[in-house]
Amino acid sequence: MACGGLMVKASTSFQCRAYQTAASENGGEKSARKLRAVVVGGGWAGFGAAHTLAKAGVEVTLLDAALSPGGLSTGFRSAKGKPVEAGIKGFWWQYRNIFSLIKELGISWPFTNWTRSSFYNASGIQVEAPVFNELPRLPTPLGSLVYTSPYFRSLSVLDRLSALPLVKALIEYDVDEKAYMSYDFMTARQLFREGGISARLYTDFLEPFLLVTLFASPEKLSAAAALGTLYYYALAHQQDFDVCWCKGPVAELIFIPWIHEIERLGGSILQGIYVQDVVPCDNSDRITSVIAVNKRGDAELYNADVVVFAVGVKAMQKIVASSMTLEAHDEFVSASNIGSIDVMAIRLWFDAMIPLQNPSNVLAGIGPGVGATLFDLNALQEEFSTDMGSVMEVDLYHANPFIPLSDNMVIEKIMKYLIQCDSRFGNAQIIDSSVLRYKEAVTLFGPGSHQYMASTETSFSNVFIAGDWLKQGPGSHGARGLSQEKAYVSGLIAANAAARYLGIDFHVDIINTEEDEPHVAAAKYMVREMRKTAQNLGIDYPFL
Repeated sequence: MACGGLMVKASTSFQCRAYQTAASENGGEKSARKLRAVVVGGGWAGFGAAHTLAKAGVEVTLLDAALSPGGLSTGFRSAKGKPVEAGIKGFWWQYRNIFSLIKELGISWPFTNWTRSSFYNASGIQVEAPVFNELPRLPTPLGSLVYTSPYFRSLSVLDRLSALPLVKALIEYDVDEKAYMSYDFMTARQLFREGGISARLYTDFLEPFLLVTLFASPEKLSAAAALGTLYYYALAHQQDFDVCWCKGPVAELIFIPWIHEIERLGGSILQGIYVQDVVPCDNSDRITSVIAVNKRGDAELYNADVVVFAVGVKAMQKIVASSMTLEAHDEFVSASNIGSIDVMAIRLWFDAMIPLQNPSNVLAGIGPGVGATLFDLNALQEEFSTDMGSVMEVDLYHANPFIPLSDNMVIEKIMKYLIQCDSRFGNAQIIDSSVLRYKEAVTLFGPGSHQYMASTETSFSNVFIAGDWLKQGPGSHGARGLSQEKAYVSGLIAANAAARYLGIDFHVDIINTEEDEPHVAAAKYMVREMRKTAQNLGIDYPFL
């Protein structure tokens, strides 16, 4: 079949990467070539899709622009052999598919026990979160209210009770697409203001919580996205806020063994490869090849029966900008309407031990509109457990005010804040440091963004999309927002769809989050019924 639409910049030399495209002889009998898949992107979504398709018997090639695997979980060693990462990521109670993957890979369990967490502001710890699964289970949200009450240092009961009006929004925001869109077009800050949330609850809990889970302040977040995150972590089940951490770099403990397994199944992982365009078939809705530039600057052609784009939204925008084929399709162009967020990862080595009360901490007020987390790596990662001095990680989200600063200035500002929180930081000297910047690296779920988010299937019959910027409204998997679980699950869903397209009788089972508790399910049912009744009477149900 004739194919067209190949566009390569004149400054780039082109080499056609050779693949077997015809039947081959084997003992006098012809055997058809294996089906081929190209997966673009090497994070949780891309590796999930590649692994699944490799298990289905497809010849998989994963193309990743980064030199280290893992996407925003990537990591590498410094010139001195010290490990640095693109931030520390939590693995929450409902990450059932990721935990299942670890068991499938047969590797040593890479996670810590469930940990307690603290919320700081400049005057010290304001509240702590216990390990909820160790406590008797109570109906949501009673458990979180009862079991955290003893740990609040300054936030009054009245401030905490001001959150009760949010329960209505949490129940109804995703009962159907119209409800979700209604909440998506308003900001989370507007929702909190109209709901009567107290100023203290907002500044001491809601704002810092959303800054470290959705990486942006409530003024810039869709109310629907914020509600999805609050429901996932705070309302759905008592133990959903429980979190554990990787005992070492995620890239080393999880992604490297994962690569070995994919390669054992016949897959290829190619890094430092930048995808620029795709080749469509004439008079067809299929893509036959992906064009990418290698580390030498040469363009190469990767033939494919199916393609899975599993890159972040910013990378997708760059690919579309260089592709005359993709820019003619709305679902790819729409990605340009989705914003991105800057993040930073700062690792500090001290000459003395400063053991924190809890190993994982949220920091409020480190900068205007900036979220931050603080991790005691001596308590979390085995490599640092015997160090004579503390190793601390401070990750910044919506880090715009810090991005243009010099490394020394960034560290100076962080240390000034840490000393305010805990005077012991003033008695220790920094003996080494690492400052990593990731501009526009994370999806911004801004007001109105839901309408621009992609679905798994596209207008190309053999092209699929995975990643955290897929639609996350009604009917989507319970893991939403920027969770690693959501990204991984989206890769599994894309691979299952690709296998169906190829006519392969194979799919992986996807574990959903735990079902709503009976009283929550009953409340959602009542909202749906009231909506139906209102529609029958010609009345617009008041979602807001």
